[in-house]
Amino acid sequence: MAYWAFWSFSIHSILLVSLSETATTTPSLRNETDRLALLAFKAEITDDPLQALSSWKNDSLHFCEWRGVTCGRTHQRVSALNLTSLSLEGPLSPHVANLSFLTAINISKNRFHGRVPYELGHLFRLQQLDLSFNSFQGEIPAAISNCSKLLVVDISSNSLVGKIPSVLGSLSHLTRLYLYINGLSGNIPPSLGNLSSLNRLSLRRNMLDGSIPDDLGRISKLGFLQIAENNLSGTIPSSIYNLSDIFMFSVAANQLEGTLPWNLGLAFPNLELFYVSRNRFTGSIPVSLSNASFLQELAFTYNDFTGGVPMDLGDLQFLSLFSIGNNRMGTGKAEELKFVDSLTNCSNLEQFTFHVNCFAGPFPNSIANLSTQLNLLGIGENRFFGSIPEGIVNLVKLSTLYMPNNLLTGEIPVAFGKLRNLQQLELSGNKFSGKIPSSIGNMTELNQLYLQENNLEGSIPSSLGNCLKLDLLNISQNNLSGTIPKELMSISSLSISLNLAQNSLTGFLPIEVGSLKNLREIDVSANRLTGEIPQSLGNCESLVLLRLQSNFFNGTIPSTLSGLRAIEVLDLSRNNLIGQIPEFLGSFSFLMNLNLSVNDFDGKLPDKGVFGNASAVSVMGNNKLCGGIPQLQLPECVSSAPKRRKKSFYLAVFIPTIFLAVCLIFSLCLCAVLYGRRKSRSVEGLHTSISYLDLCKATDDFSSSNLIGVGSYGSVYRGTFASDNTTVAVKVLNLQRQGASKSFIAECEALRNVRHRNLVKVLTSCSSIDFKGNDFKALIYEFMPNGSLEEWLHPKEEEGHQLRNLSLSQRLYIAIDVANALDYLHYHHGTPIVHCDIKPTNVLLDDDMVAHVGDFGLAKILLETSNNFSSTDISSIAVKGSIGYVAPEYGMGAHVSTFGDVYSYGILLLELFTGRRPTDEMFKNGLTLHEFSKMAFSDRVMEIADPLLVEENDQDNACNNVESTKGKGQRVVECFASVIKIGIACSMETPRDRMQMKEVVSEMLVIRDKFLRIGIYKEG
Repeated sequence: MAYWAFWSFSIHSILLVSLSETATTTPSLRNETDRLALLAFKAEITDDPLQALSSWKNDSLHFCEWRGVTCGRTHQRVSALNLTSLSLEGPLSPHVANLSFLTAINISKNRFHGRVPYELGHLFRLQQLDLSFNSFQGEIPAAISNCSKLLVVDISSNSLVGKIPSVLGSLSHLTRLYLYINGLSGNIPPSLGNLSSLNRLSLRRNMLDGSIPDDLGRISKLGFLQIAENNLSGTIPSSIYNLSDIFMFSVAANQLEGTLPWNLGLAFPNLELFYVSRNRFTGSIPVSLSNASFLQELAFTYNDFTGGVPMDLGDLQFLSLFSIGNNRMGTGKAEELKFVDSLTNCSNLEQFTFHVNCFAGPFPNSIANLSTQLNLLGIGENRFFGSIPEGIVNLVKLSTLYMPNNLLTGEIPVAFGKLRNLQQLELSGNKFSGKIPSSIGNMTELNQLYLQENNLEGSIPSSLGNCLKLDLLNISQNNLSGTIPKELMSISSLSISLNLAQNSLTGFLPIEVGSLKNLREIDVSANRLTGEIPQSLGNCESLVLLRLQSNFFNGTIPSTLSGLRAIEVLDLSRNNLIGQIPEFLGSFSFLMNLNLSVNDFDGKLPDKGVFGNASAVSVMGNNKLCGGIPQLQLPECVSSAPKRRKKSFYLAVFIPTIFLAVCLIFSLCLCAVLYGRRKSRSVEGLHTSISYLDLCKATDDFSSSNLIGVGSYGSVYRGTFASDNTTVAVKVLNLQRQGASKSFIAECEALRNVRHRNLVKVLTSCSSIDFKGNDFKALIYEFMPNGSLEEWLHPKEEEGHQLRNLSLSQRLYIAIDVANALDYLHYHHGTPIVHCDIKPTNVLLDDDMVAHVGDFGLAKILLETSNNFSSTDISSIAVKGSIGYVAPEYGMGAHVSTFGDVYSYGILLLELFTGRRPTDEMFKNGLTLHEFSKMAFSDRVMEIADPLLVEENDQDNACNNVESTKGKGQRVVECFASVIKIGIACSMETPRDRMQMKEVVSEMLVIRDKFLRIGIYKEG
């Protein structure tokens, strides 16, 4: 059909062109083909919010006067179509190919979607094709190689997939080829080396793999080469260094290795921009770079470079960016820092970073003499000592000063207050002493201030209240004293974190704290604060983390705290609080960690909400508490002792009455049990009785239209009971499959008494006979409307692209939900249960995207003998698990343990955040998802992130001020790395090297706190 459609269209086009060329009676007949093609183009537009094509009408202006249309003077035929940035939406009509005189098409920066029409290959006069910044899908049509006169092809920033057609190498006149920011895969075609006229090539941010073709070295006119952010490996071919016209060279964020040639600056004499960050390069930075006198930007970060920095980079008069952070440069010798002296000659230097290296020695005083244009300075995480020179205030345009985790001493210079443009100041993890300068209050542009982990003393200056753009303040872990100034509470911009923990602060928590309505985190723990918890704290409705522990707060928990509906972590432990614990704490739907231990609470402990999860709540050290769930091991609540004069009455009347009542109830129960045993065993006794006939009606005779999944031991159907319109999931066991009956028994046994919000709830079961006289067994679960995690991570083509929209926060929620479920099974249910088959298909999502672990057909119930549990089990079903997720020790005959679930969870966690299955074709020859993640950890961890997560972060940054998102972006990387670290730790080869689930839950909650603190949390 596609073949016939192509020729049908071609014949139609030829006829139209022939009509246009031969009908010479009037101009209108001669160019009627173009008018019809333009109208066909417009007809495909589904949205034109700016009314850009309103002039395109049949009976209006001549089409050569329509907006965006340019015609040739001689023939009045359309020669150019320029409709850029008009918010047009719809597919690109293939009838545009009837505009046979077209030389240029520019429809960039719109919302076109669908495929790129292969019919464009008929435009033999076409020289410029610009479809960039749209939403085109599918593959690049090879037919455009027929447009032999093409000079520019730009299809960047779309959603193209597939390989780059090798036939593009036949476009001998092509000067620019832009395919960046798509989903292209496969190798870079060596045939691109035939593009002898090409001077600009950009393939950035795709999924290209393999090595850089040696053939690219044949494109002698190439000056702009950008192949960053792919999965390229190997070394840079030596032929590339023969391209003497190169002025822009970017291979950042790949997996390239090897060393850079010593003569790099001689090979690329015209070099202006050079980016090799986030690879695996080794060796030293070539000293010849100073010969490339036009150099403006040099980026070497996140590699494995060693040695010193060339001492003559000061000869580069145009240098504006020099970054060598996150390497292993420096040997600890003070003379190695003389390169800083050289850089003082670079009067255009704007960004200079060499943090996270091995440089050591006294603080380089020459930093104060760097360019006054400098706006970013990063020297943190080295081994510098001494004090900061006062002259650093000469750098008046500094917006980011990053100097944490060195050995710096002395006082923070008072002159810092002159840095009026500073937005981020990070001096944490040093040995600064003295007071916090009140002059910091002059930094009115400051939005993040990190002074934690120093030896600062004195009081908190009230002048900090002048920093009205501050969204994060961390001065924890110092020796600060005095009261908390109420001026801090007037900084309405505080939205990320206010951290004053681990100091010696006294007095009350100011009641003005209630004005911080947008703040997500407050931590004043481990101080000497007194008085009652302010009622106004309940106004901080955005709080997700509140830590008040280890102080001297007294009184009761204010009822106004019921307004903290977003709270997830609440720690009031180690204070002098009294009274009853309010039940509203159990109504907080997001609360994951509640610590009320070591206070003087009394009365009955609630058992709803978070109080029903022993791993999420702590109340130890409150000797007057009673009740609660059994796992908290509190005494039962008893009524007050009766008066002595009524004691005999109770003994004489009430006790015998109660005894008789108990006997009567016991007898009735015994009769019910005996009667139940005589009935047909159509139900296993989990909940209400249900028959085979009921299930047939609910599932429409188990029709294929209601089939929602097929597993190892049976099929799952959607069912709806007509009586109450309840929708359920019915798992029908395939009893012909060996092990199915044991799977049924194991699942019933495992789920007999378990109850947890993150486990799929079993409503009942059915063990009966079908209409053909065969045995029939089924389990009936609550229905999960959002299907399985597998469907969201790896949707089938027919399911549509729209399912792949799990945000970063949703993935973290799901990971925490699964961890909570396993923690409950392993430690908080009584007899430990090992699931044995944790994988995405067994993680189901409800209406609110809360994850529930299901399918306990392989579960093992263990007899607890130690912290790690023995391998003795009640069910005898053989452990199989699923390939890629099953723990390696099971394959060697090891007994079942909770560490097997930990391994499966680790693999699931890595899959959840990388988007790669453990059975992906790339994992062969010893490479596993675990090893793949371990190799990228931690300096290249974002290279393995699911592209959808990277896209989400980029879109989020694109909607915000770039400067304000720099720090946030780095912290997103740190948080993502923390998740991958846990996934690696859980999936270690040997069980003893893995984490336990209770540790996993704790660490995941800490990571969630970090996500919330940096402001990337999104609902839904």
